[in-house]
Amino acid sequence: MPKLTLSQLERHLFAAADILRGKMDAAEYQEYIFGMLFLKRASDVFEAQRAHILREQRVDYGRSEADALKRADSPAFYQEAFFVPERARWAYLRDDLHHNVADGLNIALGELEHANPALNGVLDHIDFTRQVGKQARLTDTTLRKLILHFNQVRLRDEDFEFPDMLGAAYEYLVKFFADSAGKKGGEFYTPRDVVRLMVRLIQPREGQRIYDPCVGSGGMLILAREYIQLTGGNSRNVRLYGQDNNGSVWAMCKMNLLLHGIRDADIALGDTLAAPFHKEADGELMHFDRVITNPPFSQNYDRAEMQFPARFRYGFAPEQGKKADLMFLQHMLAVLNPGGVLATVMPHGVLFRGGAEQEIRAGVLADDLLEAVIGLPPNLFYGTGIPACILVLRAPERPGVSGKPEARRGKVLFINADAEFRAGRAQNFLLPEHVEKIVATYEAFHDVPGYARVATVEELRANDCNLNIRRYADNAPPPEAHDVRAHLLGGVPAAEVAAAEGECAAIGLVLSTLFVPRPDTGDRRPGAGSGQPSSGLGPDETFDFAPTLAVRADLKPHIEGDAGVQVERARLQQLFSQWWAAHAALLEKLPGADTGLLFARRQLLESFELLLGESAWLDRYQIRGVIAAWWGEIEYDLRTLDAQGSFLALVDSWIAGLRAALEEGNGRSGNGDDPLAHPLVEHLLPGYLERLEALAAREAELKAQLAEGAGSGGAGDGELDEDEGEALSPEERKALRQQLNAARAALKALEREFLTRLEAARTELSEDAAREIVLAIERERLEAELDRRAAACVQAVVARVENWWDKYRVSLRELEAAREQAEATLAGYVEELGYGG
Repeated sequence: MPKLTLSQLERHLFAAADILRGKMDAAEYQEYIFGMLFLKRASDVFEAQRAHILREQRVDYGRSEADALKRADSPAFYQEAFFVPERARWAYLRDDLHHNVADGLNIALGELEHANPALNGVLDHIDFTRQVGKQARLTDTTLRKLILHFNQVRLRDEDFEFPDMLGAAYEYLVKFFADSAGKKGGEFYTPRDVVRLMVRLIQPREGQRIYDPCVGSGGMLILAREYIQLTGGNSRNVRLYGQDNNGSVWAMCKMNLLLHGIRDADIALGDTLAAPFHKEADGELMHFDRVITNPPFSQNYDRAEMQFPARFRYGFAPEQGKKADLMFLQHMLAVLNPGGVLATVMPHGVLFRGGAEQEIRAGVLADDLLEAVIGLPPNLFYGTGIPACILVLRAPERPGVSGKPEARRGKVLFINADAEFRAGRAQNFLLPEHVEKIVATYEAFHDVPGYARVATVEELRANDCNLNIRRYADNAPPPEAHDVRAHLLGGVPAAEVAAAEGECAAIGLVLSTLFVPRPDTGDRRPGAGSGQPSSGLGPDETFDFAPTLAVRADLKPHIEGDAGVQVERARLQQLFSQWWAAHAALLEKLPGADTGLLFARRQLLESFELLLGESAWLDRYQIRGVIAAWWGEIEYDLRTLDAQGSFLALVDSWIAGLRAALEEGNGRSGNGDDPLAHPLVEHLLPGYLERLEALAAREAELKAQLAEGAGSGGAGDGELDEDEGEALSPEERKALRQQLNAARAALKALEREFLTRLEAARTELSEDAAREIVLAIERERLEAELDRRAAACVQAVVARVENWWDKYRVSLRELEAAREQAEATLAGYVEELGYGG
């Protein structure tokens, strides 16, 4: 059977939520979706394992049917799958549970948990009989709809196009519920772009212990493990630990880990500050190689309740006033192995508040533990709109010896990335290029003007341990230049033009094509007054715009069409083509490759930066951002390619996604993304979209002719009353209607044939042809990403020149003269009307 794609599975889960949406808030029904998903997944995997056991017992061991069934129904035979009791099996829920469905589902969850010790506490918080608002509980009808909906898709590993796809879909659900929950979503969900950034900062490796003391939904542990896998490590050779004090969040985390296939993670329930759970056999606190977390901001704590007070070697922050942030930090430091690394999200207040918190910072700096302070944009997190930061710290290698690399000892890197984001409707988010810039700067550990600075610990201590990021890395843009003389007399100042020459030269633009020297008016500088164009460019020189630039709208086409710009654009394209020819083989070799995806990503990124750095169009971070953004767009395609080992399998995945979108009504007239816009369509059905657009245009043209001929502006659909309008004769209207109906019929027929034509074209593809198509599509996507960045560079120059036009094109004297002329004209009108005097 065809593999299930991630987009299909996400749509399936979203449609399940649709069954309950409107009856209650997302925060109320999320547990029902999670519970039903877990029941279906556990049952599907169990049934596959049960069939395997029965076959093995009958064929390999020659046992009777009764003996085979006895073993297949024994929990002892299920080591890699959960044992599912009969009343929790999907066939029973689907076929036999028609009345008191909520009670039956609760029984199923209870029996499943009871039969599997690993599930203790994970499912018992889900209560299908719980009263929701004024409604007693979900009706049998609604729950049956939910059961029948989940019955549509089988959830075995072999059904997915790449491993851990169910986990990725569960993450989609978790994010959906976090979005719906708003501020409460911050209790369990950290945006995944932030988590991926933090994981890359700490670089977990196989064989390590990784710990999240405020684990939430478990995303940080999951992505840390994923990072190990994508870098070519053995993700099974890692130990994951976490703790959370919210029971429902703890259960969500456990379920998240289980659906990602992680059964051995040690996740505890309880208050980490008061009573850390993870201990060694001798009762001492367990230590970890990596710690990564987003603790709750600005909480109070009770010192009297705290176990292991030696954790807080640098002091205690005030118990009240919501200042427990540095207490969490000290706990993390206390449980780091020698040389271990931690990354944590913190509010900015911990960087500069005085009193006990200042003393804690002083102790951390004195022991040279702090490696980096990274300022993040505002409104990234669900729990708060205020900006936050990431702190990166390293435990000492041994007492008195810093755990930092030699070159970083006694230094702290400050990165001010608070302007690196894309604004969203409800929240801001980091793009792959923003993450890439932060990671590259952290790894290089050097100054970047207006972005990052390396400060010495001595400097920080001299500043009273104030770690305010802007104090060391101020990214505030310089004030916009305004030349008073130019405002008064007109002309673009030479100093401003000279300051932009580097930016313009990078795209091949010679500014002399935009300007001519401005004639000296005789009153700008002492000794001037010849009235002739100036020779040389003194500090007070100004330029006029070239005579060919008569209006502001002329600037953009002039710059975009400039010969020098076109030459540099062509050179950039040539460098790209050269790079692709040399490195596309990395993608060709992905199926069956032994190296991880992130290894291929790093090679592509570094080679891209090396070669395209020869062009001055983009700086190194923008160049890396091109690859990072492209990779983020195609990552799941590459996972499918890597897992299936076939380019044809990826083409099949794309076609399955198109089919699902069209079947769900997300066609060209729907509200969703246009499925036909997928680049595969043009490659498999060349010219199809042009024919479709031509027919759509013809339909629109005929409708417009009928509406115009009706004389009323109505009847946009072409359905007119016989007595409406006289612009067209009845015969002409009849002929137009016939043509319109024919165009509509041809359009609908072509749309209906789409999937048939697409699948027919697919059957003719060989693996080699599929490889060529996939590589061509991925190249087009990358080239489009590069073109967008190059276009943005040109638009930045256009905006600068347009700003000069707005500021200096019309001088104050010209405005005064125009005002005087207007006043004189008005006075003449008044005089003519007899109101003068």
